[in-house]
Amino acid sequence: MTIRTKLLIFIPLLVLLVNLITFFLFQSGKMVEQGYNQMMDRLLLYNQTSQIAESGLGALHSYLLNPDELNHERYTKNANKLMELRAQLHAESKTSVHSSTIRSYINLLDTFLEQQQAAFAAVSAESAIASLAPYEKAEKTASFIREDGQQLVEMELSVYQPIYEQIQAENKRMYLLGAAVFITNTLLSILLAIWISRSITAPVSRLVTRAKQISKGELQQTASQRLHNSNDELGLLTGAFEQMSSDLLILIEKDKESLKKDRLVKELELQALQSQINPHFLFNTLNVLSKLALLEGAERTSDLIVSMSNLLRYNLRNLDQPVTLQDEVAHVKEYFIIQQARFRDRIQLVMDIEPSALQQPIPALTLQPIVENAFMHGIEHMESGAIIRLEIVRDSDGVLISVSDNGSGMTEEIRQSLLRLESEPHHKQSTGLGTKNVFRRLQLFYGVHELIEIHSELGKGTTVAIRIPNVKENGGEPIYVPTVDRG
Repeated sequence: MTIRTKLLIFIPLLVLLVNLITFFLFQSGKMVEQGYNQMMDRLLLYNQTSQIAESGLGALHSYLLNPDELNHERYTKNANKLMELRAQLHAESKTSVHSSTIRSYINLLDTFLEQQQAAFAAVSAESAIASLAPYEKAEKTASFIREDGQQLVEMELSVYQPIYEQIQAENKRMYLLGAAVFITNTLLSILLAIWISRSITAPVSRLVTRAKQISKGELQQTASQRLHNSNDELGLLTGAFEQMSSDLLILIEKDKESLKKDRLVKELELQALQSQINPHFLFNTLNVLSKLALLEGAERTSDLIVSMSNLLRYNLRNLDQPVTLQDEVAHVKEYFIIQQARFRDRIQLVMDIEPSALQQPIPALTLQPIVENAFMHGIEHMESGAIIRLEIVRDSDGVLISVSDNGSGMTEEIRQSLLRLESEPHHKQSTGLGTKNVFRRLQLFYGVHELIEIHSELGKGTTVAIRIPNVKENGGEPIYVPTVDRG
């Protein structure tokens, strides 16, 4: 049952129960009040009838002594009032248990009215002595009316005495029932409120506790921590929360495994990079050195040996530590010295470098493999006029490095393959550090993928542009993420 259904069913039922009890108590009180009113109305009617009869007799006496307009009006008013009361008594006689007594009382009123009228008529005919007899009769009848009225009051009281006692007992019982109903209704309301609130707050409290545990990294649930699902909306939310927690734990475990694999692969790649000095390159270099030793003096041979030594020393350094562009440029110069000994005047290295950009950090062995790629795949077969240009400039976005040649160029398929970091499209012998590894290490080092641009046309040469972003600083020191830890 949903929370909405619970509220829509139990709260209206509770309100309906309260309204029914209130209506019952109201109707019971109304019936008691009606009984009281009926009894009091009859008692007042009897008493008022006796008083009006006495007042009418006094008005008649005043008129007999002084038949003026004022006494005439007073007499007429009392007579009309008595007739109205007589009509009310006649209506009561139809429903009262003392109907015969009330009819006798009505006959006395009729007799009294006739006697009053006879005395009044005698005075109007200027026969004062003749009016004395009917007046005396009316006076005697008024005393009977007073006595019978008192008797009716006593009869009503005697009849209503047990009823009155019963009403009092009923009222007392109603008071006790009302108190019991109030207490019961209050207890039901409290229990219902506790039940509904617990069905809402308890699951929410468990969810909050579980969320705090997850925020602290406690994703694994124990038996005591397991949430209990219900059939309402909070039960669905709890189930979704548990499923999310389980899925999150699975994803974290998968990520951990993936990170371990990536770290292992990157460490192996770095180890492989240090050992990939191509034997064929070393053979060619040593062959050049041996020929120069025969044709020239030892000084130039010594210079080549020094350059070769520097080249090997730089290649065998820790590749996970960044270097500056100045170190990379020096390494490229050493490499070019060796290649120039081989190609002589067929090649030319042109460098256009801003000194302010030379302190830019960069992964080791970045520029030399790109320059080597220009030698091996661009200008190696050119008989003369081969130019490799290295440009390094700084702008607001960072440092732009450009390595270009005027060699044979490459096809669009090969260019796209290089940008997608696919397998090397060429298989010629080199120092072994391919452009794929260089581009990948740049992405890992800076955490940005859009660093490399390649422009090439067949027969018109190739340009490789590297955009080095500005390095964030913290206390004056650049912030790096080691390549073995990057995803």
